[in-house]
Amino acid sequence: MTDFRANGRRALVTAGASGIGLAIARALVEAGAKVHVCDVDEAALARCREALPDVGTTVADVSDDAAVDRLFDEIRTGLGGLDVLVNNAGIAGPTAAIEDIDPQDWRRCIDIDLTGQFLCARRAVPMLKQGGSGAIINMSSVAGRLGYAFRTPYAAAKWGVIGLTESLAKELGPSGITVNAILPGIVAGPRIEKVIGARADQVGVTYGEMEHEYLQKVSLRRMVTAEDIAATVVFLVSPAGRNVSGQSLSVCGNVENL
Repeated sequence: MTDFRANGRRALVTAGASGIGLAIARALVEAGAKVHVCDVDEAALARCREALPDVGTTVADVSDDAAVDRLFDEIRTGLGGLDVLVNNAGIAGPTAAIEDIDPQDWRRCIDIDLTGQFLCARRAVPMLKQGGSGAIINMSSVAGRLGYAFRTPYAAAKWGVIGLTESLAKELGPSGITVNAILPGIVAGPRIEKVIGARADQVGVTYGEMEHEYLQKVSLRRMVTAEDIAATVVFLVSPAGRNVSGQSLSVCGNVENL
């Protein structure tokens, strides 16, 4: 029988206190994993501890080298090692024409969405190698295969995540470590509501009109859920996914264009 469990696997989920990250943490716990999450939102971490009392938590900004170092020190102490890294932390970045984007907003988006994944991977890999195998899952986006007008920092970072993923899959494969990217599409929740709202304001239409326009670009004409993303993560870290590596898996209802 195919094994879709993650029994005993020690996992870190970045930005794991809410949204997609929390759904991933919950799914991994339900699949038998030992989970630690980090987040910048202390209130969300408190709610996470209430909902998932066996999950370890750390306040950490993944774009901060020292904070990432402290995070992995806590993981080594709390979990005794690591088998799975889910690089989920990210921000939407600015919605604006390229000439109107503040360079500081560009850098902040790249720092969190791309450099943060590098900083976590460089600390995670020695732990994964110690265990003789492991899995890294990097959160990209359909913007990482299609491009995204007026969201250039975000799209650039998410394309970078694909390059990071494919490079690490080749580098770490001989150590038995799989590396994949997940490309969510339009994920239902507060984050996409803000994105749609910002774009609606920019072009001068209602939120409902802009939401309809977004969904017309999806073959299935619907948003995906955080649980859809989480189920894909569980598959990739389970024995069933042990030979999937170097892949960019779109969980998006087939977004045709952005």
